[in-house]
Amino acid sequence: MLIRSFPAGAFGTNCYAVASGPGAECVVVDPGMDAVEPLARMLADDGLKPVAVVLTHGHLDHTFSVLPVCDGYDIPAYLHPLDSGMLSDPARWHGPQLAPLITGVRLPDPSEVKSLDDGEVLSLAGVDLTVRHAPGHTQGSVMFSLDLGEAPGLLAGDVLFAGSVGRVDLPGGSWDDMLRSLRDVVLQLDDETVVLPGHGPATTIGRERATNPYLAEAASAPKGRGL
Repeated sequence: MLIRSFPAGAFGTNCYAVASGPGAECVVVDPGMDAVEPLARMLADDGLKPVAVVLTHGHLDHTFSVLPVCDGYDIPAYLHPLDSGMLSDPARWHGPQLAPLITGVRLPDPSEVKSLDDGEVLSLAGVDLTVRHAPGHTQGSVMFSLDLGEAPGLLAGDVLFAGSVGRVDLPGGSWDDMLRSLRDVVLQLDDETVVLPGHGPATTIGRERATNPYLAEAASAPKGRGL
């Protein structure tokens, strides 16, 4: 398995390319702000040919460049339907920090974006991505499980970071949902799973289970009463 990435734009959103090896087809994950040119250079370095864009959620720092990337390579995009409103009406779903970016941004028509369903396996570019719906950061946040060869992998978007988790204070965010996703999705994964997050460095489930205070809170959260 070949994984390449770079931090895109002012928010340092990790944009990934996932392929079976050099010179192969690939899947692009979360092309954010100012990602078009650095993505093209990264793909050229390994001779990769994109066949699809998959989005972990609908926030602009992860979707900003999806339309030019999809148009430029004539490929489809995939997004969970609960986040499709972020493409059709981004101003409603983004806080003041991202508001200046909304004017003039061109995003795909949601009707042209393929839906992601929890538990489905996307077989793209010789890579199998298992969709794991994990709301909390947004209603339609997903993670993608994949086989890295030597260990399981997880493209975690903004659900889980090294030492932290995604914010829940923007429209559509929910701390109860985040705790449930951490408890019922993240903590069910093997400790050896390599976490490739939407921001910051890679980590492992085992490291986060042992050190991440938010995972500790999720592990002790009682079931029921909204959880």
